[in-house]
Amino acid sequence: MRAGSLKQPSSFDAGGMTFAVIASRWNGDVTDRLLEGALDALGRAGARREDIAVTRVPGAFELVSACRHAATSGAFSAVVVLGCLLRGATSHFDVLAHSVAGGLAHLNATQSVPIAFGVLTCETRRQAIERSGGRAGHAGVEAAHAAVEMAALWKKR
Repeated sequence: MRAGSLKQPSSFDAGGMTFAVIASRWNGDVTDRLLEGALDALGRAGARREDIAVTRVPGAFELVSACRHAATSGAFSAVVVLGCLLRGATSHFDVLAHSVAGGLAHLNATQSVPIAFGVLTCETRRQAIERSGGRAGHAGVEAAHAAVEMAALWKKR
């Protein structure tokens, strides 16, 4: 297993759980791969497709409000958030990366539903491709695994 990779514990079963998966459309070649991996991982963990609500939003900034809406709805066992930010020539990347990460961290700390972070913040498109199913792992799969594990922990309480 690759250093830093997350393997889903076999004892966690997503059967009977409901998931919101929110993915941005910006950098769609990457976010489509993240979404595909997350849905596959949830299905392999036992989640039924009808128990997974997929929401697509325009960009990374909109992930926070969509996540808040899902997390406060009472309808989901966990929320998986997927996006991709690529550094450009201006400070726009830094502003968005900090805003999105901070907003999602705040929601994760204040809501009673676990939120799994699958937002890539990469220097290059190549790095993003590598983190969405290439040599560097699959952030969509990893976020789905984290969501199942955390939802199982919350279910026990």
